[in-house]
Amino acid sequence: MSADVPSAAPPRATDRPGDASPFALGLLLRQAHWRAAAVMTEALRPLGIELRHFAVLIVLSDRGPTVQRDLAAATGSDKAGIMRVVDDLERKGLAVRKAVPGDRRVRAVEITPSGVELFDAAHVAAEPMAERLVAGLGPGEAEQLRDLLTRFAYPVDG
Repeated sequence: MSADVPSAAPPRATDRPGDASPFALGLLLRQAHWRAAAVMTEALRPLGIELRHFAVLIVLSDRGPTVQRDLAAATGSDKAGIMRVVDDLERKGLAVRKAVPGDRRVRAVEITPSGVELFDAAHVAAEPMAERLVAGLGPGEAEQLRDLLTRFAYPVDG
């Protein structure tokens, strides 16, 4: 008669370094995101904006005038959330809503010259913070991390 050998319990997700569960990568990315977001929030605070505002300014700077539904999709926001952010940006003089020719119901959001100025100032303010984020990495590792995360976030279908 052979004894029943209990099978090993499946790994349980934790947020500790070295976690071997199937959720480990997601948990680690979440922790890294929180850390980076906190540092970038600190850089933006003196400029009077939050990350959600800066995310919209990034899209507007990159794409030019953009309709709100596309801003929502590009920033992972919902319709109500993007409306609040655009309202904030308009109040601060950083963006304006303009009519879209041919469709009176649709408004495109456009970055203003003040928005561009603040966008550039945010990059200057974030530079030392970004360096602080990767200070614990060795030579070339920040670039390697950026490359790996880029490939992870934007997989090439093939």
